[in-house]
Amino acid sequence: MPKWKYLANIFLTAVENATFYLYLTEYHSGLRAYSRRYLESVNVEAFSDDFVFDTEIIAAGMWKNLRIREVPIVTRYFNEASQIDFWSSCVYGLSILWVMARFKALKWGWRDDPIFR
Repeated sequence: MPKWKYLANIFLTAVENATFYLYLTEYHSGLRAYSRRYLESVNVEAFSDDFVFDTEIIAAGMWKNLRIREVPIVTRYFNEASQIDFWSSCVYGLSILWVMARFKALKWGWRDDPIFR
């Protein structure tokens, strides 16, 4: 993994853990499993159809006090494993921060948001 991706991953994971008052070791591998109850409890139709979907579904679950459990996996990075370029990665990172801001705004009562309904 390029150093800039590694550092961005650590930063975004720290922001997400601080926002959710949760400790997950990583949010960005893309490997997820959800129970039927979880998927029926969140507003999946309101989520993005891009990479930020993974963060939106976690945020929505946290808002609804759904249980999240981490199962360790082995992740290997090589050139063919990730084809997202620097600019797309920047858009992704800013999208993650935007979801965190929306989560906090809802928590503080500043706005309503369809992804949390």
